[in-house]
Amino acid sequence: MDTKRECYLLLLAGAVLLAGVLAVSLAGGAPDYRALGAAAGLALAWPVAHFALRRAGHLGDGLLLPLAAVLTALGLIMVFRLKPGLFMVQALWAAFGLAAFLGSAFFFRQAERWSEYKYFWGLAGIALLLATALFGVDIGGNKNWLFIGPVHFQPSEFAKLFIVLFLAAYLNERREVLTFATRRYGPLIFPQPRIMAPLLAVWGLAMLMLVGQRDLGAALLYFGTATVMIYLASGRAGYLLWGAGMFLVGSVLAYALYPHVRARIDIWLDPWADPSGRAYQVVQSLFALGSGGALGSGLGYGFPGLVPEVHTDFIFAAIGEELGLAGAGAVMMLYILLVYRAFRAALLATSPFRALLAGGLAVLLALQVLVIVGGVTKFLPLTGVTLPLVSYGGSSVVATFILLGMVLAMSEKRPADA
Repeated sequence: MDTKRECYLLLLAGAVLLAGVLAVSLAGGAPDYRALGAAAGLALAWPVAHFALRRAGHLGDGLLLPLAAVLTALGLIMVFRLKPGLFMVQALWAAFGLAAFLGSAFFFRQAERWSEYKYFWGLAGIALLLATALFGVDIGGNKNWLFIGPVHFQPSEFAKLFIVLFLAAYLNERREVLTFATRRYGPLIFPQPRIMAPLLAVWGLAMLMLVGQRDLGAALLYFGTATVMIYLASGRAGYLLWGAGMFLVGSVLAYALYPHVRARIDIWLDPWADPSGRAYQVVQSLFALGSGGALGSGLGYGFPGLVPEVHTDFIFAAIGEELGLAGAGAVMMLYILLVYRAFRAALLATSPFRALLAGGLAVLLALQVLVIVGGVTKFLPLTGVTLPLVSYGGSSVVATFILLGMVLAMSEKRPADA
């Protein structure tokens, strides 16, 4: 993309942020100059980040940062609308996320070099999850938070990036074996056990700890991403059948063993059986989406506060109510474009490892959006994951910016040793 167009798009994202914050604050009676100042700072930071990338000679996809900036702007506007007291914190996390985006975009320019440390990345991901299992704090029924002084964060948001990096490096080295050294039993294909052992060890440990922490949303993302990455590495659709079977067995076991999983499935199947009790959140979300209509009630004129925790897991319901089908559809189009650009980076990558890494990150991002939007709209059972860049939460915002920085690095067409 032309660098001027990228800059114009970033200025447009900044204008959206400023206009949204001004509209929300005026709906409350008076301009909030503190919030407007923070919004103006971010609106200026995005073009500055763009110039920093170009000045350093980075040639990555010029559409990734504008798309991320628009989604971040929409998220900040909705957080300011729903929880004004959390706006400054979220704006600070967005600034940290932008810095992490730049660091990631430059760090992973030499991706092949870092792929040599694949076991370190895999163990780093496991260590983060293990620390959560040992020292984590239970919030909202999930033991997936760590507190370090005044800072609390979700390690699983960062661990998933380490696991994807490990998978890309490991699968890249063994993609020919995965393709040809297999045994077939009917429609199912099984690779040699010695080839899969290290992969299953890292992946299996991650899954066990996530299930133990009751962070089943993250477990679902890890499982789906790993399955699709094995398919991307081998080109064998049989691995998808293998993964679908394991998912089905795991779902039945989780339903039988975990009461909260059983409750969520029951709510998904029939939320009207207990609309004022266990299904209250989902039912209110459906009412919010339905009342929004085509154009919504208008920013600041709906009642999204009736949905519990609407600023985190259910922020998409608030968007649907106040911005209508048009606003919710626009958000989905932005995600579709973001995922498309990530897959495009995979298709045009200069090496198989880069293709696998970009493809894995694209799958991870797409699955996260699908899982949370599907849960809010009752298309899928609800799981506790965030809407990337939009939901309130520093860990999710920073981790998503790091992910996009990695994709930006993978999209750059330059010699690996340059």
